[in-house]
Amino acid sequence: MAVVRRRSASPQAPRYTRADVEALSGSLGEPSWLLERRLEAWEHYQRTPMPFMEEEWRRTDYRHIRWDEADRLIRANGATAADEPGRNIEPLTGDEQGGRLVIVDGKVAQFELADRLVKQGVIFTDLGTAVREHEELVRAHLLTRAVTPADGKFAALHTALWDAGVFVYVPRNTVAELPLHAVCFNTATGAAFGHVLVVLEDNAQATMQVEYASRQSDKQSAYIGATELIVGAAGNLRYVSLQDWNRETFEFSHQRGVVGRDAQLDWVNGVMGSRLTKAFIEVDAVGPRANARVSGFFFADRDQFFDLDTQQNHNAPLTNTDLLFKGAARDNARTLWQGMIKSLPQMQQIDGYQVCRNLMLSDEARMDSIPGLEIEADDVACSHAATFGTLEQEPIYYLMSRGISRPQAQLMIIEGFFDELLQRVPFERVRQRLVEEIKAKIIG
Repeated sequence: MAVVRRRSASPQAPRYTRADVEALSGSLGEPSWLLERRLEAWEHYQRTPMPFMEEEWRRTDYRHIRWDEADRLIRANGATAADEPGRNIEPLTGDEQGGRLVIVDGKVAQFELADRLVKQGVIFTDLGTAVREHEELVRAHLLTRAVTPADGKFAALHTALWDAGVFVYVPRNTVAELPLHAVCFNTATGAAFGHVLVVLEDNAQATMQVEYASRQSDKQSAYIGATELIVGAAGNLRYVSLQDWNRETFEFSHQRGVVGRDAQLDWVNGVMGSRLTKAFIEVDAVGPRANARVSGFFFADRDQFFDLDTQQNHNAPLTNTDLLFKGAARDNARTLWQGMIKSLPQMQQIDGYQVCRNLMLSDEARMDSIPGLEIEADDVACSHAATFGTLEQEPIYYLMSRGISRPQAQLMIIEGFFDELLQRVPFERVRQRLVEEIKAKIIG
């Protein structure tokens, strides 16, 4: 006789209190407006139930997180930049670095900024310093225009408890020719609330890469993060985000780019690590002729689960968004991509495109892709697609007949599958490192 089993109770919440919010703000010596903003977000967090069966969450079960381990706030414990793997902090191009910021366990461990960028008025610093030294800029943009507490339970919690982050500001009519590089690394286990805020004024340009990683551990951790990319009119931002958390980290993040009139955002997002990742990745095209290209690559193995929820919002006419995600899964891993293109009424002559291509490397892996359109205008060119495939044996046998081992032959084909996306990473050294990480997942 078949027995119908109902899903058990909704997920438990982390064990924070209002006092934790007040203590954090006090320890950072923050101005009153920021404490007020945190407490407003805390009240919103308290009123919002833990997400569970809502449409964007119902396929994602994170009830196995152990909050008694994962919600302990990470604090600096003496670790330095020397504890960070050297490959993550090497210069992105040549020997000259525009700026490098290494944050270890929430504390700045290394910082440098090229004099030529300083003379241009470029600001590149940790978010705590930015609050003290550039208060008006931070107040105007932090969690007000891109990510807000209303975006969800974890967005509200992040607004209340963010504790470390990166701030970038490029003034009007300024080209930051040298790339900026930020690394967030955790040696301790527990909860981190990292934030990235990038603001490009009108006709400004910049290139930036941010990396997330953590030391291996058998204890669980949580990363409850946010990324805000604000590109002014005629601005141009190239932004690369690479995530490689350890296998006991649960990520819950909200990431959004806001693209103004005649502006360009080229955003590459890579996910390789964590036990579970639930990421909302969104672009808002808010000015006529805004253009956004979003490229994502992900590779899950063993018991990893990646849930990537993307949205392209056309909030102005004559806008263009182009999204391409490519992913692979092996062993018992699972991936889920949910995509949506939205347009408001009267947002005519928009062009939205989204596709997710999936490569399944084992019979036990599961990959789901759910594209969608929500169009309220009638003069548009919008399309979506999702494809699935496996490694074909014929090219593998061909390569093996030339003396190449089966694992190496598989690797060559998988590299070819990802090459289109890897070429969108603007740094050769980084592309080489990503190929090595793919190799490690295939060959070990």
